Amino acid sequence: MKLSVQLVFAAVLYTSVRSRPLSARDASDEDIARLAPDLGFAAGVNPTGTGDCDGAVNGPDGRPIKVPCSCPPSRDVFLQHLQGDVHAGHAVNHPDIPVNFPTDDSRDAQLARIDAAKISLQNLFGSGVGCPVAATTLLAQEAAVRSGNAPPPPPVAAPPPPPPEANTAPPPPADNGGDDIARLAPPLGHAAGINPTGTGDCDGAVLRDDGTAVKVPCNCPPSQDVYINALRANVQAGHAVNQPSVPVSFPTDDSINSQITRIQAALISLQNLNGSGVGCPAASTTLLAQQKALQQQQ
Repeated sequence: MKLSVQLVFAAVLYTSVRSRPLSARDASDEDIARLAPDLGFAAGVNPTGTGDCDGAVNGPDGRPIKVPCSCPPSRDVFLQHLQGDVHAGHAVNHPDIPVNFPTDDSRDAQLARIDAAKISLQNLFGSGVGCPVAATTLLAQEAAVRSGNAPPPPPVAAPPPPPPEANTAPPPPADNGGDDIARLAPPLGHAAGINPTGTGDCDGAVLRDDGTAVKVPCNCPPSQDVYINALRANVQAGHAVNQPSVPVSFPTDDSINSQITRIQAALISLQNLNGSGVGCPAASTTLLAQQKALQQQQ
């Protein structure tokens, strides 16, 4: 009789263990590689020469939102970070953000996997430091899953334009005075950390067609001190310190052309803040709007 009870208990325990759903950490590397959403876009499309390239999402003007040219990362880099986050059960670079990666085919599981991909993407290099979602088609895939449609195919990357002709008459450089740079530096026009999503993304300064803000890393734009220090270093070097092939000019007169050139210097500094093509997207600031307003006065 005692043996019979023990057998029944063992059978119940076995059934309970077998029926337990897989946790986020139980997904194998093979499962993650097989089920990870495709980022849907290539890095380095239509480079501006300042560290910015076309993203996968269009802005209010119908043109692609600019993202760092290093975004999105390669599939291998993306998967490596995603696998690390899934196995940890949270973003390795942002431990208070949980990561769930179910492996079934349900709608909720597909959405959870897209969320996991966004978290890994947005915290790729550190807490809130990574690639913006606008560098990928993840938001379009998410919308398609929610509406019951198949995810859209990745957009075809446009070929890069021919390199611009060299400017034979560049504007005069600044005299490298730190005070001039701080005084004349264009304002970034937006604050970091607005309306955080909890996944490393916050509202940027640019609105989409539907009136919602383009999402940018929550640490963008940088503080004024960080911005000015980076701008000063680039102006004094005559090029982006983190991308030496990109020249930086900072004229100090009040002409329209000089104001536009100073905005270009600010954009270069912003977009190469943490490395070559690694920084904050222009959409985290009002610099493009300032530039457009000045161009309309020419």
